[in-house]
Amino acid sequence: MSTIVAISTAPGNAGIGIIRLSGEECFNILDKIFVPKNKGDIKGYSIKYGNIVKSDTKEIIDEVLVSYFVAPKSYTRENMCEINSHGGIVVENQILQECIKNGAILAEAGEFTKRAFLNGRIDLSQAEAVIDIINSKTEKEMFVAQRHLEGSLSKKIKEIQQEILDIMADIEASIDYPEYDIEETTNFKINRMLKSVEEKLNKLRDSFENGKILKEGIKTAIVGKPNVGKSSLLNLILGENRAIVSNVEGTTRDTIEEYINIRGIPLKIIDTAGIRKTEDEVEQIGVKKSIDNINNAELIIAIFDDSRAFDKQDEEVLDLIKNKNTIVLINKVDLNKNLVKNNSEIRKMKKDIIEFSTVNEKGLDELYKKIENMFQLNEIYCDNSEVITNNRQKQHILLAIDSINKAKNSIENNMPIDITAICLKNILEELSEITGENASEDIINEIFKKFCLGK
Repeated sequence: MSTIVAISTAPGNAGIGIIRLSGEECFNILDKIFVPKNKGDIKGYSIKYGNIVKSDTKEIIDEVLVSYFVAPKSYTRENMCEINSHGGIVVENQILQECIKNGAILAEAGEFTKRAFLNGRIDLSQAEAVIDIINSKTEKEMFVAQRHLEGSLSKKIKEIQQEILDIMADIEASIDYPEYDIEETTNFKINRMLKSVEEKLNKLRDSFENGKILKEGIKTAIVGKPNVGKSSLLNLILGENRAIVSNVEGTTRDTIEEYINIRGIPLKIIDTAGIRKTEDEVEQIGVKKSIDNINNAELIIAIFDDSRAFDKQDEEVLDLIKNKNTIVLINKVDLNKNLVKNNSEIRKMKKDIIEFSTVNEKGLDELYKKIENMFQLNEIYCDNSEVITNNRQKQHILLAIDSINKAKNSIENNMPIDITAICLKNILEELSEITGENASEDIINEIFKKFCLGK
């Protein structure tokens, strides 16, 4: 393979920047551009101090530390080095260009981790865990991803595969030696194994609902007519002035999306445009987006203004949230107008209703508690059990369960045992897709496209 290079740190001014090289020519390229203060043999897991220079003029670019990793004891199982320079776009790019000029090629997104997978250091589920760690929004999500990176999911999959492989020997014997009439005994063992495997795969499948919440969060739309306090609520929850707050109706014309953390679970909060009929073309687009978000949200926080009389715009909001997972906030109760909170139209909705004030934060703790109870957030544990957060992995588990059912049907219908064997092989293949042993090149490429450069 060619020697690749990329800037691994985020662009912008920073204390340090890291330029990473991996490949057979890694150290040869480094020799042309790095002048260490102390010469000596290259040793793995060591750091040298010196200067990166231009290979043609020997002009110093930057004072650096270089980390050495000798194959196979590196992230990619290839020769690797990491140049720790001062942070900044100019200096990092100059070092990058010197590496390319002297034989390296620019790495593709995720290519370092892809090489770690292709060279057998990690499997595909562990590679996916790397990007999950990078994208983690909460400690719980990071914890699950870290367990997967350590190989906990891979180990569980291999245990299930071994159960199937252990029984395959009996099946082969039954096929090869039919005269011994051991098929009935073999079918008993297969049924016992299928029950065990099905229970384990069902548990993994069922964990996806919690895993999806951990990874993607609960999509939550804040809705209401203009000027009821939607943007004020978003700012209160975030603890910053993220959305513009104004007495002018129609200030929010587009959706604003942010994540917050409740009990280690992310909520994707979407502040929407006020719902009303309007002649303003731009505001109409915002209202349409608001309605789309109501239809797609897993949770709706509907706000009504207690200082203004209930009107047709409020009625329209009520119509939109019927049969939706909703918490109703009666906002501005600090003004003591009491024009909405006892409204019969709202009360008959039988939704969770909270008297609220974005000014003095009345009702905020109650809102969090209702969300916790509604989604049973306190029951989402990830310490001692495997949690699937990846839809690709879930789909292969579902296909494996389908093959289990086909295997059970083949036995119940007294079909030849080699038909059952085909079903078992299909289960093995689906599980191998999760770890990457059986994954196609297109799938592998698609997964690593999601990575950032330099990882």
